[in-house]
Formats: sequence, C-alpha cells, structure tokens
Amino acid sequence: MATTHDFPSDLLAGQEELHQVRAELSALLKRLPWSVEPLDGFSDDNGWRKVERPASPGWTTDEQAEVEKLRQREHELAVFVSTHRFWAEVATAERADARMQVKHARES
Repeated sequence: MATTHDFPSDLLAGQEELHQVRAELSALLKRLPWSVEPLDGFSDDNGWRKVERPASPGWTTDEQAEVEKLRQREHELAVFVSTHRFWAEVATAERADARMQVKHARES
C-alpha cells in the first residue's frame, strides 16, 4: 500500500492553482482562432486523414497577452510545485508516488 503524505498547505495551494491555470489556459485556447497570425483557410484531403481549417482572423494583442500571462503563471507554478522543499523529505523510492498523490489531492 502506498504511503500517504501530509503535504504542506503551500504545496497543495500551488498544485491547486496549477490545475486552475491549466484549465483556464486550455479553455482559452479552445475559444481562440486556430492561428495566432491571420491566415487563409485550407483543406487537405491528400493525407491519411482530411484536415480542414477555416480562415483565421488571428489573435488580438489582448488575447496574445492573456495566453502569455497564463503560460508564464503555469510555468512559475510548475517550477514551484516540482522544486518544493517538501520533496527532499520524501524517500527517493516514494517520490514519484507522492508527486502523483499531490496532483490528485483535491479529488480526495
């Protein structure tokens, strides 16, 4: 049976915010046009599957800034969580399992 860990509150908060930022970024990217720059649409049915894209108006400066802000925050949080001092206290053999547990801590 896996060891359960008493994760520090700042680590749990960082992981939770990382989940939220990733969800927000994913939702934003799904809403935005497929191309950052304005591009004509295309259709290619010569490959192993047909690919079609409508014309893309591109992203506005505000949309580009929002994506960049979220990506930067995602990076900061990923570094914070992965390099947290708590991991030094966890035995090397248990670290991968503990990292998986912290990712799913909000589910329990």
